[in-house]
Amino acid sequence: MTQAAKLRALLAQDTCHIMPCCFDALSAKLIAQEGYDLTFMSGFATSAARIGAPDLGLMSYGEVLDQARNISDAVSIPLIGDGDTGYGNAMNVKRTVRGFGRAGCAAVMIEDQLAPKRCGHTPGKAVVDRAEAFDRIRAAVDAREELRAEGGDILILARTDARHEHGLPEALARAEEFAKLGADILFVEAPKTEAEMREICAAVPLPQMANIVEGGETPDLPNAVLHDIGYSIAAYPLSLMAVAMQAMVGCLQQMRTDQRSELMAFDELRARIGFEDYYTASSRYASSKRET
Repeated sequence: MTQAAKLRALLAQDTCHIMPCCFDALSAKLIAQEGYDLTFMSGFATSAARIGAPDLGLMSYGEVLDQARNISDAVSIPLIGDGDTGYGNAMNVKRTVRGFGRAGCAAVMIEDQLAPKRCGHTPGKAVVDRAEAFDRIRAAVDAREELRAEGGDILILARTDARHEHGLPEALARAEEFAKLGADILFVEAPKTEAEMREICAAVPLPQMANIVEGGETPDLPNAVLHDIGYSIAAYPLSLMAVAMQAMVGCLQQMRTDQRSELMAFDELRARIGFEDYYTASSRYASSKRET
């Protein structure tokens, strides 16, 4: 079963999948080890982890694709890649979609922000006009069909940030057209109330993704409520990054006074990274015999 097929099967289930978002191969492995069914490569967290810079369109297509490939290689659960605005015009969007598909992603997100894009819960973001927004999704769908003709596959997650600048009616109009163009999953970013979230999910009969940023604009609702509203996926893009940064800063501060933070046991750390799996696999080969 392809990663795209795995994702379609998950979306067919009558549930709202909790989706912790990763930022590198290790964070993705931990998500998979804890039994989650899918993950998303958070642009915010990946930009912070890879280049130590904010998610303001600074990472290149090549850098993002490389990170997606590394994550995809590390886990067997479906990965949704962040394709941002597609990195150019419609032809760039097609290249982006094909690249993410070949990198092993189950889906790729394409959005309607004006490049360089911004995190959906930060100031200053703007969207392109309808014609350009629709062209991006049209090109993404065309690239998906070309991949299928070649034996590959990928889903298109179509995102609109129009709620921020133009209000919910414009965001819904764009989402409805994205669905008509052939998008597989819809993501209307940053609704401000539960009532808006319900209106979004009622508007278009496609799987919908909620983006739950702790401290952001969208209500942080229990998963059961998100399912009742109609969401198929609840993404948590910053949870792992925020808790990891908090722990690392605390550890660094304690080191100054010869204190030690509570650490993961060394044996568990080695196992989660994959040392024991490596030793087991390599024991089949005399040239890779494990030293005792």
